[in-house]
Amino acid sequence: MTSDKKNVSLLADIFVKKGLSDIIISPGSRNAPFVISFAGKEGVRALSIVDERSAGFFALGMAQQLGKAVAVACTSGSAALNYAPAIAEAYYQKIPLLVLTADRPPEMIDQGDGQTIRQKDVYRNYIKKSFELPLVLDDPAIFQIAEQVINRAIDDTRFPEPGPVHINIPFREPLYGTTEEEIDGRVIKTVGRSADLGWDELEKRLDKWNRSKKVLLIAGQMEPDSMLNKRLSALVKLDNVVVLTETTSNMHDGGFIDCIDNVVNTINDDEAGEFQPDLIVSFGGHVVSKMIKKFLRLNPPIEHWHISPSGEEMDTYFALSWFTPLRPAEFFKVMSRGIKNADSNYSKIWSERKTIAIKKRNDYLQEIPFSDLLVFDELLKSIPAKSVLHLGNSTPVRYAQLFGSNTGFLYRSNRGVSGIDGQLSTAAGSAFADDRLNTIITGDLGFFYDSNALMNHNLSPNLKIILINNGGGGIFRFISGPDSSPYLEEYFEAKHDWKAEKIAAAFDTLYFNAHDMDSLREVLPAFYAENKRPAILEIFTPSEKNAIILKRYFKSLKSDD
Repeated sequence: MTSDKKNVSLLADIFVKKGLSDIIISPGSRNAPFVISFAGKEGVRALSIVDERSAGFFALGMAQQLGKAVAVACTSGSAALNYAPAIAEAYYQKIPLLVLTADRPPEMIDQGDGQTIRQKDVYRNYIKKSFELPLVLDDPAIFQIAEQVINRAIDDTRFPEPGPVHINIPFREPLYGTTEEEIDGRVIKTVGRSADLGWDELEKRLDKWNRSKKVLLIAGQMEPDSMLNKRLSALVKLDNVVVLTETTSNMHDGGFIDCIDNVVNTINDDEAGEFQPDLIVSFGGHVVSKMIKKFLRLNPPIEHWHISPSGEEMDTYFALSWFTPLRPAEFFKVMSRGIKNADSNYSKIWSERKTIAIKKRNDYLQEIPFSDLLVFDELLKSIPAKSVLHLGNSTPVRYAQLFGSNTGFLYRSNRGVSGIDGQLSTAAGSAFADDRLNTIITGDLGFFYDSNALMNHNLSPNLKIILINNGGGGIFRFISGPDSSPYLEEYFEAKHDWKAEKIAAAFDTLYFNAHDMDSLREVLPAFYAENKRPAILEIFTPSEKNAIILKRYFKSLKSDD
């Protein structure tokens, strides 16, 4: 049985034939054909999530773990707008989503009908492609057009890089009709093609690389890539090459500079020239560290190359001179044939500064009281290995960078747009799609803002939520400007005395709490031992002390002691 609306019945058929399997449907009437066509279809796992904003991020988390597009489907009107934050995050983080929106027929748009807005191209600024299916497919030529649109839309979620694609689908009433006649749609195969670096261009790149005494490779947010990791590990052994990574780069090697802020913070004006690169090669998504962005903008390289399979000219450091649509692993594979070592101390000075910074960090941690910084040190040592670790915006992901990367973690964070919306929902979707332990560390505002993530019957017991509650947006006590504003507590920090215990009870989620290091160390084993329900651990930390301790931390890194 399927919907008698041929446009959506055809979509469901090709959806499965193209290898997709998951769709999240939010309740509504106009999207009834989605329910009828997908919910009972063999090969489809259909979930129901009430809140479209949460559903969008849940699908995003699933797609990250599954490595293929997950569909979301909603009714018409403002419901479609609630997908926007998740779509924007998926666009900038390159995560495949197939966004399906039910719509009124064209003649009803702007005619005062309920739940009706202009939905065609509604996501135009942050979507890879937008399509609209024909209303009626009775004509064979129109049917073929619909086949082409569906095939292209699904393929565009994958090539040349993943991302969100929108299909708007108008329906006329009645909406609940069914038929036993299954539609057999045509599958059009698409083969992704890799770009090529021609011989002449390769020679130019190798010449410029080999003449550079100071080469800085910067990895942004990425999925784990063992081949790329292997090639970077080989390059970092060269005297003139430094590799900067972050937790969200998911690249690991003892020779990488994986705690960027710790090192960059120690560089004074007199020695900036020693650390200034001749050549930057950047790849991956967004970089968390504001310090490295500021340093390289003030101390620009002679050349900046960016590697992006999508061909994006991302000029993060305002010095872009060349880009290539190659995959990073392929680029470094081709280049490695002709890269030579150079007489340089560039790698040495970065490595030595990293060693000094780590020692100072560890010494400082021994002398400070209970605070966010000390909590992160304890958590990152205590979270079980082989976990997926989600880092919330905005202070959690920044604190984590101070401790480098752990090879036992797969790091996740919504750093495409870097908003606090949808953090819990993303982690919940990831946990649903992956049997591994999924831990999210979030701040209080991020937790309460996305508490609808718990209004979900699909939550799995491998989801662990660590909520650091310091009574407001703690990051604004660290930022110069808001930290001294008379409006700090009310308008920037949004100071509050909210607690998560009652929310946990409302959604049948286990609840733990801690107020100091002793209680934190005592509760962590029980928190992670629970395996029947999702669990929340709320850690209460002192807001005012957190800011003072972090500012003093960066001062201690600069000291000559």
